[in-house]
Amino acid sequence: MHIHILGVCGTFMGGLAALARESGHTVTGCDANVYPPMSDQLRALGIELLEGYDASQLALQPELFVIGNVVTRGNPLMEAILNAGAPYTSGPQWLADNVLQRRHVLAVAGTHGKTSTTAMLAWVLDQAGLRPGFLVGGVPLNFGVSARLGHVADASPFVIEADEYDTAFFDKRSKFVHYRPRTAILNNLEFDHADIFDDLAAIERQFHHLVRTVPGLGRLVVNAREESLQRVLGLGCWSEVQRFGARKEEPGALRARGEPHAFDVLRGSLKIARVEWPLLGEHNQLNALAAIAAAEHAGVAPDVAAKALASFQNVRRRLELLGEVAGIAIYDDFAHHPTAMRSTVNGLRRKIDASPAARKGQRQRILAVFEPRSNTMKLGAMKAQLPWSLEEADLSFCHSGGLGWDAVQALAPLGKLAVVCDTVDALVQRVVAAAQPGDHILCMSNGGFGGVHAKLLGTLAKART
Repeated sequence: MHIHILGVCGTFMGGLAALARESGHTVTGCDANVYPPMSDQLRALGIELLEGYDASQLALQPELFVIGNVVTRGNPLMEAILNAGAPYTSGPQWLADNVLQRRHVLAVAGTHGKTSTTAMLAWVLDQAGLRPGFLVGGVPLNFGVSARLGHVADASPFVIEADEYDTAFFDKRSKFVHYRPRTAILNNLEFDHADIFDDLAAIERQFHHLVRTVPGLGRLVVNAREESLQRVLGLGCWSEVQRFGARKEEPGALRARGEPHAFDVLRGSLKIARVEWPLLGEHNQLNALAAIAAAEHAGVAPDVAAKALASFQNVRRRLELLGEVAGIAIYDDFAHHPTAMRSTVNGLRRKIDASPAARKGQRQRILAVFEPRSNTMKLGAMKAQLPWSLEEADLSFCHSGGLGWDAVQALAPLGKLAVVCDTVDALVQRVVAAAQPGDHILCMSNGGFGGVHAKLLGTLAKART
C-alpha cells in the first residue's frame, strides 16, 4: 500500500512513517519544514519527502493519506483530499489499526518524562530478550532510531509514548485513547497545552478516558505523589494499580532509597533491586521506578530491569553535553515546562556539586539559557512559575522573541540574575560576555532555538582565541 503522510517530520509522525516503511508499505510524506534530523532519518529509509502542502500532491494517488495534528482546515492539500473524497485517517488511528493489534501495548503517559521513560522501558524489555517494538518521541541513544516494529510474528510487546495532545483536526480526543494499552504508566499530571485545554480538570478527564481503556487484567503504574492522578483514579478504576514513588513506606508500592544515580528499589520495606546508572535527578529516579513496575507486568523481574538500566544512555537532548570551550560546557535539553526546567537545573546542579572541582571548593555556575516556545508558554499561562523554575541557576537568559507577554516583568523576581533579549544573536552575545571558565551553560527549548548551541560554541571559541 502507498501511504502519504502529512506532517511527516514531527517526532511522532516520523516514527510512524518508519514503522509503515518497515511494514513493507510505500511511504511518502510532506511537511512545511522538511528538516533534519528527522528528514535525514526518513530519507535514509527510502521515504520521499516533499516540501509544503501543495494540492498537486493529490496526483501521487496513494491508497491512504495519514494526517498529522499540525494540519488544519484551510491547508491546501487537506482541502483537496476532502474535495476528492480521498481516504484519510489520523496517525494514532493508523497505528492502532496496523501495528498495535493483538500486541501487549505498554503506554507511557504524563506531563513530563514520557520520552525518557518510554526509552527506558523499551531498553529494559529489549535487554530481557522480548524484542519489543517502540515509538519514542525522540531518539534513544541505545537504539539510534525513534521507532521500530519489533518481532511481529511473536506478537512482541510494543512500547509507545502516549501523548495527551489531540489526535487531528477531525478527532479532538487525546492521542493515547487510540492505543488500548494493557500496561499504562501515569507518570505525572500538571496543567499544560493551554492552547487546547481550559484547565487541569479537562486534562484529567482525558487521562481517565485512557484509564477506561485498560483491561481488568491490565496494570496502571501510577505516581503516588500526584494528587491529580489520584483524582483521575477516583473517577473509576477497573485494573490493578501499582503505585510508585511514595515518600514513605507504603504496602506494595515501589519507592527508592538512595541518591538518583545509585539507589535501592523497595517494595514496601523489602529491597527487590538496585539501580546504578549515569542519569541524574530525582525525576529520572521516578522514571526508573515506573519503567521497572511496567516491565514487571510484561514478565521482567525487577532485578533484571535494574541491571538493564545500568547501561541505559538516555535520549538525545536530555541534558546532552554538546561541547566545551575554554573550560565552559554547553548542554542541550528539551525542557520547556517550568517543572521540567526546574528538574533539569536541579539535575545539573547535583552533578556539578558532586564533581572533583566542587569537592576542592571550586564554585561552578549554571547559566540557564531558555526560550518559552511551547504553545502553553507562548500564551503566558505559566510565566509566573519561571522564577521558581530557575532558582538553582546562577544566571538566567531568556529569548523573548515572539511572546505576547512581558518576559522582563515575569522574571523581575530574579532581579539582576535574569537577562532578556528579543533575538538569539543578542542573547548569545550576553551569555558569552558573562561566561567564565568552569561555567555550565544549559540551553532549554523544545525547538531548534535558532541554532543557539552552535552559535554559543562558535562565539566562545572566537572570544577565547
